[in-house]
Amino acid sequence: MQGEPADPAARPRRTRRSGRHPVRLRHHRQPPALMMSAPIGDWGPVRTSAGLFQLVPVRVERDLPLLSRWMNDPAVALFWELAGPPAVTADHVRSQLAGDGHSVPCLGVLDGTPMSYWEIYRADLDPLARHYPARPHDTGLHVLIGAVGDRGRGLGSVLLRTVADLVLARRPASSRVVAEPDLRNIPSVTAFLNAGFSFSAEIDLPTKRAALMVRDRSLCHPM
Repeated sequence: MQGEPADPAARPRRTRRSGRHPVRLRHHRQPPALMMSAPIGDWGPVRTSAGLFQLVPVRVERDLPLLSRWMNDPAVALFWELAGPPAVTADHVRSQLAGDGHSVPCLGVLDGTPMSYWEIYRADLDPLARHYPARPHDTGLHVLIGAVGDRGRGLGSVLLRTVADLVLARRPASSRVVAEPDLRNIPSVTAFLNAGFSFSAEIDLPTKRAALMVRDRSLCHPM
């Protein structure tokens, strides 16, 4: 399962193809406090059926070698398009970190081991909002599972459900979590469905046809 950044148009440059990641704001800039009620680094670990899971905000100087290795995995590169030298990944992550808190890149750490990469962003302030009926404070997710051995065994669904529950528990203003995997990425779409997301629509984005996946607060498990 590799859920890739979507709505590529008008976003900070992703080395080989312009724009495929959140979040570059053009209108309605709001202070970082509106991104979440507490910083993601303060959300703390949660127990899942797969182990103890925590989102840890990325630090480029610490995490770049690992992230670059993941981005050069062919299964990841197919959708993220960040294969190449470490500078390619560094530029992408730094553009996330420069976005006033509207997109937060994180490592997913399971039982003490970093094993996934997440981008949690304000979908209602993203160019994606031009392509679906966005609601205020909609939160978007992008995710990749790093290790080959962690893919294809349901772990992605467990963690997607966990992160969606975390977002909705920690961000009271957000009523929904949304995602837009490429329709060709069947494992990713399936993982979102198994995590309790609903298939809302097919949407045409500048470089792909995507599945709009939505998880509503009514499905959130109390944290």
